[in-house]
Amino acid sequence: MQLSPALAIAALLVGGCSNAGAVEGPAAARPAQDRPAGAQRGGGAPYEIVGSQVWDVPDPASGRTYQVFVQLPPSYGREPGRRYPTVYVTDADYAFPIVRQVARRMNLDRPRVEEFILVGLSYAIGDDPVVSRTRDYTASFVNGGGGGAAYQAYLKTTVLPFVEERFRADPARRLMMGHSFGGLLGAQIMFSDPELFSAYALGSPSLWHGKDAIFAAEAAYARTHQDLPARVYMYIGEDETPAPGRNQRYDMVGDSARFEQRLKARNYPGLAISNEVLADEDHLSVAPRGFTHALTALLPAR
Repeated sequence: MQLSPALAIAALLVGGCSNAGAVEGPAAARPAQDRPAGAQRGGGAPYEIVGSQVWDVPDPASGRTYQVFVQLPPSYGREPGRRYPTVYVTDADYAFPIVRQVARRMNLDRPRVEEFILVGLSYAIGDDPVVSRTRDYTASFVNGGGGGAAYQAYLKTTVLPFVEERFRADPARRLMMGHSFGGLLGAQIMFSDPELFSAYALGSPSLWHGKDAIFAAEAAYARTHQDLPARVYMYIGEDETPAPGRNQRYDMVGDSARFEQRLKARNYPGLAISNEVLADEDHLSVAPRGFTHALTALLPAR
């Protein structure tokens, strides 16, 4: 069976560690207070992202519980009066550790990316990850989708207040980053509540979902608005278009170009948009490179 790009990326996004290699027996993990900073627990304990935080944040409307991953920037403890931009990234199980390390490495030799609070948006606890992301990141009621509006409401009324009440996150500088269905979710938010985020990184967005429903949403927005106040960076892999030998059903490169052209043709005074085609990449390989380019485009070091 040939998988759609969204389901193919889901196979990568939801892949994780199993307990197959777990060590049982008397070996105990070393107490946290006895470990050097940055050291893992040892003793066969699972690998951790040291310094990160995980919070259960229930959705009162649906009754589902989602987890929010948080990574604070290096200067957070040293600069108590400083507020930071916040990057909210979908598919946290996959994307959170990648974006965290990209931000760290990009600033090793000189500042290239502004420091930010990283927030990972994970799947509903107890749900199959593919089911969760398909439901929550899409607006069209096809193949298990259609919960995008409800999930967007959860982000607005629950997740964003949760983060901004606990951390020094600047509400005027929120960035939404997503890949595949996550990129589609960002586009949906942009046309329904554009000022919820100040910037959008739309990675390989699944614009084909619901038979181009996002293009209808764009047209509906344009009929009633004179401006779209957002900075938008899009990326797409060069190989995300059908060709012999490729497992690619949709011309996502063409869709991405059409999306960019339609938005530019509106001449919105508050919109800044760019779209980058990354050579030698496909839907499953492009995300780490796209995340890197998105951060340098939307959060360049001051």
